[in-house]
Amino acid sequence: MPLPSIVPPPHGQAWPEAPADVAGMNWIWLEEAGHFATENEIPWPYDLRLHLESGYFEPPPFNEILGPIRPRGPANGLVLRNGFKVATWGETDQVDYTFSAAKSYLSLLAGVAVTDGLIADLDEPVGRTVRDGDFDSAQNRDVTWRHLLQNTSEWEGELFGKSDMIDRNRNLGLEGKGRKGDARPLSAPGTHWEYNDVRVNRLSLALLHRFGRPLPEVFAERIMRPIGASDDWRWDGYRTSFVDVGGQMLQSVPGGTHWGGGVLIHAEDQARIGLLMLRRGEWGGRRILPESWIAESLKPCALNPSYGLLWWRNAGHRLYKNAPEDSIFARGAGGNLTWIAPSLGIVAVLRWNDPTAADTFFRLIMQAIEQ
Repeated sequence: MPLPSIVPPPHGQAWPEAPADVAGMNWIWLEEAGHFATENEIPWPYDLRLHLESGYFEPPPFNEILGPIRPRGPANGLVLRNGFKVATWGETDQVDYTFSAAKSYLSLLAGVAVTDGLIADLDEPVGRTVRDGDFDSAQNRDVTWRHLLQNTSEWEGELFGKSDMIDRNRNLGLEGKGRKGDARPLSAPGTHWEYNDVRVNRLSLALLHRFGRPLPEVFAERIMRPIGASDDWRWDGYRTSFVDVGGQMLQSVPGGTHWGGGVLIHAEDQARIGLLMLRRGEWGGRRILPESWIAESLKPCALNPSYGLLWWRNAGHRLYKNAPEDSIFARGAGGNLTWIAPSLGIVAVLRWNDPTAADTFFRLIMQAIEQ
C-alpha cells in the first residue's frame, strides 16, 4: 500500500515516523545518507562572529556586523517522505541562523501580500505604493516587485549603512574566494541578474511598508502558526534598521545573516516550511497560500533559469545532477539547505553541511528510493 500523504501535528506532539521499507526506501542507503551528512560538516568555525569578521564575505570595513550573531551548532538534519519522518541525524531542534534560506521566507511573505491585495501586480513599480524616497531616482523608479523577487532589480543606493555596491559582481560560485564590489555600471531594472543582499533587504523593507507591521509578526501569524511550527524561531534585524512606518518605529529584517541578524530556526520548523511548499500551499485542508502563488514563485527567471522568486530551481539539473529536475531549494551560506522534491514526496533539511557534498547526499537518497 502506498505511503499516505500527511501533515504532522503541531509542535510538541510526536512527529509521525515511517520505517524505510514502509516509505518505499532502502534503510541501508538512508542510513548512509545521514551518516554522510554528519561526516561532511562545513569547515566553518563555530564562532560565527569570528567567521563574519574574517572577511569571508567582504573585507573591512564593509563586513561590519549590524545585527545579533551567536555561535552555531554541529551538523544536523532530517528527511521526510510524504510528511513522515524517515531519517534524522544530530540535534534537529538546534536553533541556528540559516543565512539566505531566509530569502525564500520573504517570498512566502510576498505571497501573503499579494493574497491580501497589498501588492496588486508584481510588475508594478514598487515606488507607486512604497513612497519612502528610495524608488524616486532615474535608476530605481522602474524597479518592480518581480525585479526585487528575482534579483534583477539593479536597485542603487545605501540601506541601513550598507551600499548595494558591496555585492555588485558577486559570484556565488566563488563565495569566500573571489573578488566582488567592483563599480560595475548598472543596467536597466530587469535586465541583469545579481545576488545582492542589500537589494533583498530593500525588498524586505518595502514589504514592511505595505504590511505596516513587523514582518516576523506576519510570518508567525500567516505561515508558522498555521503549519504548527514551534515558537523557537526568531527573525532579528539590525541596530540600524528601525524605520518610521505610519508613525511607528519598526525594525526591518534582513533576508540573510550576511551582516548578522536574520532567521534563527531549527531543522524541524524548516521541514514544515518545505512541506508547505511540497503541498503547494495547503496544510491539513487549510489553504495557507494560493496554489497560484506557489506556481508563480517557481517560474524560471528569464535571466537565470535556476531561480524563481527567491527560490532555487533544478530544471535541467543545473544546480545538482543527482536531484530530480523538479527539485526546489531554499539555500543559505554555511551549507544550510532545504530540499523539496515534489515528484518523490521528499523534503530534506541539511544544516551546516559542506555545500560540495550536497549532490552526493542527493545521490544517496535517490539510491535509497530506487533500491
